[in-house]
Amino acid sequence: MSGKLRQSDAVIEDDGFGAINGRMCIVTRESDSPDDLIRFVAGPDGTVVPDIKRQLPGRGCWVKAERQYIEKAIAKKLFARAFKKDVKAGPELVDLVDRLLVQQLAGMMNLARKASQFITGATKVDAAVRSGAALAVFHAADAAPDGVRKINQARKAWHLGMETEEEIPSLRPFTVAEMDELMGQNAFIHACVLAGQAGEGVVKRANMLLRYRDGGQSGAEGGAGRNEE
Repeated sequence: MSGKLRQSDAVIEDDGFGAINGRMCIVTRESDSPDDLIRFVAGPDGTVVPDIKRQLPGRGCWVKAERQYIEKAIAKKLFARAFKKDVKAGPELVDLVDRLLVQQLAGMMNLARKASQFITGATKVDAAVRSGAALAVFHAADAAPDGVRKINQARKAWHLGMETEEEIPSLRPFTVAEMDELMGQNAFIHACVLAGQAGEGVVKRANMLLRYRDGGQSGAEGGAGRNEE
């Protein structure tokens, strides 16, 4: 297959499994990596379904992974144009994508924990940051300022001591209550991820969720994350 991307292939593809390196957003008409886009398919009942893992069969279309672009796709009926048939895409689709991205991130955090690439507890996180082992730090969105401040000091100490370009990034995607609901006994106040496929997957999915919510900004303090896939 030629590496040159045709516009028709970018908007709609038949296989749905990422055979083409770039896709085109039906809103911006710009080609991008599948990792920066969200794939959608039309369900049997004509409902537009987010395919977050890009595994659903059938023809798909792509939208840049930000709330504003999905809202525009709904308002301008771009899904119907992309699928070339009448499909159902209401405002609830925007929040559905958010929930699916949240579930994907929580699932990857649990996977990283099993792989010993996700550490919780302020003392352990502080040690991992000061040793340079941490790829990224996570705090509950409503974590106590004092605990966050202490770990921020460790991030800054590593950055200055090692003269790195950026501090180890810090992300806050969930409140304590949200984590309790999502992760149960695996909920945390402070955590960090370590090198490895699962740990890097956590950073990648956290950045995607925060970009989706924050209009293209990763929401990470100190950088978007190191060693991302």
